[in-house]
Amino acid sequence: MQVFTFSNSPFPIRDDLKAAYRDFWRKLANAGSWWHGAERVAIAEEVRRATRCPYCADRKNALSPYNFPGKHTAADDSPLDARAIDVVHRVVTDQTRITKTFIQENAANGLSEGQYVELVGVAVCAFSIDEFCRALGLPLEPLPEPVAGEPSGYVPVGLESETAMVAVIGFDQAGPGESGLWPAGRSANVVRALSQVPDAVRDWSEISDAQYLPLVKIIDPSADTNRVLNRMQMEIVASRVSSHNECFY
Repeated sequence: MQVFTFSNSPFPIRDDLKAAYRDFWRKLANAGSWWHGAERVAIAEEVRRATRCPYCADRKNALSPYNFPGKHTAADDSPLDARAIDVVHRVVTDQTRITKTFIQENAANGLSEGQYVELVGVAVCAFSIDEFCRALGLPLEPLPEPVAGEPSGYVPVGLESETAMVAVIGFDQAGPGESGLWPAGRSANVVRALSQVPDAVRDWSEISDAQYLPLVKIIDPSADTNRVLNRMQMEIVASRVSSHNECFY
C-alpha cells in the first residue's frame, strides 16, 4: 500500500517531502545499528503515546523529572523495556532536562550509548513527520509492519567524547563508512550529534533537507531556497519553533 500520498490534504505537498517520508518509513521498519525493526517501530509508537501521556505531563511540571513517581502510558505488548520507553517519552516531552548523567546511568543499566543515539534519531524523525501531518490537520500515517533482520552493531571510527553528552565523530575524522555524511570540512555540532550512528544522521538529513534546507544551502545565506518562503521568512519560522522548543542553539 502506498504511504504518504496526502490525497486528502487541503494543500499541495511537494514530491520531495513525500519521497523523504516514504523512505524513512521503509527504513523505520528494518533493523538499524542497535535495534530490531520491531523495536524501531515500537519507538515510533511510543513517540505518539508520549504526546498524550498524563505521567509525562505531570513530570514536565515537576521541579525535577528524576525519581518522580508514576508510570507511562505505553503499549502493553511493546518489545521495549521500561527504561527505553522512559527515554522515548523524555525525548518527546522533556528533552531539555536530559543530562549526561542520565545517559550514563542508562548505559550502566543496559541501554547502551549507541542504542540511545539511535533511539533519539528514530524519535526525532518520527515526531517531525507526525507533526507535519498534525500541522495540516491530517491523520497520522499508520506505522509500517516490522521487517525481520538483525542490527548491524556498526561503530564508526574517529569517535570523540569531548564535545557532546555522547561520543560523536570528530571533525575531519569520518571514515570510509561515513562517506558523504556531511559536506567536506563543514559540519556543525548539531549535525554531528547523532553521528555515533551514521544512518541516524542520514535519516535526519533526508527529512531536514526536504522540510527545511540541505546543509550546503543552510550555510550559504544567499543560496536559492526553491521554496515558497524566502530565506528570511524561513529563518523567522525556524527561530520561533526553536524558541518554543527551548532549543539552546
